[in-house]
Amino acid sequence: MNGQKSGIRIQKALSDSGVMSRRKAEEAIRQKRVAVNSRLCEIGQKIDPNRDKVTLDGVAVELSRAKKTLYIMLNKPRGYVTTMSDEHGRRNVADLAADAPGRVYPAGRLDRNSEGLLLMTNDGDFANMIMHPGGHITKTYCVTLHSPITEEQAARLSVGVEIDGRDTLPATVLVLSQEPGRTVLQVTLSEGRNRQIRKMCEAVGLEAIRLKRTAIGPLKLGMLAPGKWRELTPAELTALRNASKKAAKKSGQARRKS
Repeated sequence: MNGQKSGIRIQKALSDSGVMSRRKAEEAIRQKRVAVNSRLCEIGQKIDPNRDKVTLDGVAVELSRAKKTLYIMLNKPRGYVTTMSDEHGRRNVADLAADAPGRVYPAGRLDRNSEGLLLMTNDGDFANMIMHPGGHITKTYCVTLHSPITEEQAARLSVGVEIDGRDTLPATVLVLSQEPGRTVLQVTLSEGRNRQIRKMCEAVGLEAIRLKRTAIGPLKLGMLAPGKWRELTPAELTALRNASKKAAKKSGQARRKS
């Protein structure tokens, strides 16, 4: 440890530089993947971004001295992984946001075979707000099935089903269209678990063949073309922050009642 009493905490420096979120940085430090001046560092260690050399997995990291906070929405196409790089050479969202006015990283994720609205930022606090499990902002998806859905199946999805050993929270499920061989649902979740909608469908005997996220809280994907991005407006940022506060308050009230 370099013993500095002034400076910036290493996990915040990594987050502010757009390398990864603060939470991911703390995980990387615990996994002994981060070094300062060739010595493994500790969570909370303070560094001087202008003088200290930081490496992640042995690769030098360029730390920002000053940066503009960026908040963008991306329409992720199918076939892209939600990472900044991929050891298997697969296409990733960093390629799609390469022309952004600064380095940004995903605030949340979408599976490789899912598409739609993905937020990216270089603001670690904002990313944590979007991803925090205690106060999830609702997320809305358009889900295509290759078979009809019964009223019983829709009701089970709405009430909650068991996946990965525990029940899902109640969801809003609307049937948008139904024709032979194809059903389209709108599903709104208040939590975000790995491959949640696909697993929920499997639990009631359905298969989701296409999944597109269309909204995060009050923020809608709209007409943004696949593979394109745009910066969020101040009004959209305010609406997202208000939605997060409301979700956290509602979650806290529910815990107190239980």
